[in-house]
Amino acid sequence: MHFYSKNHLKRWSLLGLIPLLAACAVQTGMRMGDREHVSEQADSGVVPILKPITLELLQTERTIREQQASQDISHLVANPAPYRIDSGDILSVVVWDHPELSTPGMTGASVMAASGSASGTPTTGSADSSVTPGFVVDQDGMVQFPYVGPLKLGGLTEAQARSQLIAKLARYLKKPDLTLRVQAYRSKRIYLDGEVKTPGIQAINDIPMTLVEALNRAGGFLPSSDQSRIEISRAGETHRVNLSQLVRKGINPSSILLTNGDVVRVLSREESKVFVLGDVSRPTTLTLRNGRLTLNEALGDAGGISQQTSDGRLVYIVRNAQDMNPIVYHLDARSPVALALAENFELKAKDVVFVDAAPLAIWNRVISLILPSAQTVTSAVQVTK
Repeated sequence: MHFYSKNHLKRWSLLGLIPLLAACAVQTGMRMGDREHVSEQADSGVVPILKPITLELLQTERTIREQQASQDISHLVANPAPYRIDSGDILSVVVWDHPELSTPGMTGASVMAASGSASGTPTTGSADSSVTPGFVVDQDGMVQFPYVGPLKLGGLTEAQARSQLIAKLARYLKKPDLTLRVQAYRSKRIYLDGEVKTPGIQAINDIPMTLVEALNRAGGFLPSSDQSRIEISRAGETHRVNLSQLVRKGINPSSILLTNGDVVRVLSREESKVFVLGDVSRPTTLTLRNGRLTLNEALGDAGGISQQTSDGRLVYIVRNAQDMNPIVYHLDARSPVALALAENFELKAKDVVFVDAAPLAIWNRVISLILPSAQTVTSAVQVTK
C-alpha cells in the first residue's frame, strides 16, 4: 500500500482541476454563434435581430436601398438664365464717339472702395489699384450716369440695361451706340467647404453656377472626399446629393443649378468607416468608397478569413438600427456560393464585420492561458515540499 504525502495529494489535485477548468472556460465563453447567449440580451433591453444572408435577403436589401437612395433633386434643378445685374456689381460702359462718357474717361471722378458707399457714381483705379473702375450699382439697384442721372438697372440683364441706357441717352445724343457689361461680379456668391482643394467663396458670374462648375472652380475633389455625400444648404434646408449615384443613373450633375447664398459641403470618407474584426489576417478599419463597399471587398482588404483559426460558418455583420436593436447578418462562408452572396452584400457606415474563431482555436487559446497557471501551481507545490 502506497502512502502519499499531503504535498503530493495537493499537487495532483490542483493539476487535476486544469482540464475541468479548461472545459468550463470553453463552455461558458461568449461567442457570436451562441444563440442562447444572444437571447439572454433581452434582459438588458437589447434584442438583436438575426438574419441569414440569402439570395432573398439580398434582393430585399437591394429594393430597400434603391428606394432610399432615390434622390429628389427637383428643388435643385433649373434651366440656366442670363445673369441679372444686382447691388454691388460694377458696370463698364463705353459710349462710342463719346470717350468723355465712357468708363476709362472718368479720370476726375472720385474713387470708391469695393465695399464703399452705394452712390452709383463711376470709380477709377487711379487712387487704389485694388478698385475696379466702373459704375457701382447701389443697394437700390440704381446707377448714376452722366446726362441720364439715377437709372435703375438692378434686376436687368446686360442686354436689357444697354437698351434702357441707349433710350435715355437718345434724348441728348444722336443715335448713341454703347457697350455695357458687368466689369466685376460682386452681388451673388456661394460658399464651398469640406474636401475640395480650394474651399471658400465663389462669385456667380455670367457662366451658370452649376454644381459641377463650382466644384471645378474649387480645384476638384481631394482624395479624402466622399463624392456620394455632398450637402447643399439653401434657405434653411439641407439637400443631400450622391454624385456617384447620379452618374450611374445617367443623370447629368450639371443640371443642379446653384443660387446666391448656397453653401456646398463635401463630406470626408473618414466619416463613413467599416470595422473588420475577429479571425481575419489583418483586423482593420476601412472607409466606404464613394458610398459603396461590399462584404467581399472588406474581407479582402483585411487579408481574408484566417485559414488556421477562423470558423467559416460564423461570419457576422453587426449593424445598428434606428430602434437601437442591432441587426446581425450571418453568412456561412464555406461554399463558393457564399462568396457570390458576399459580393452582392453592401455594407453601410459603422458596420462591424466579425469572423468568429473555430472551436479548436478557442480551446488552444484557453490552454495557452491555463498552462502558465499550471506551471505556477507546480512551482508553488515544489516550494512547499
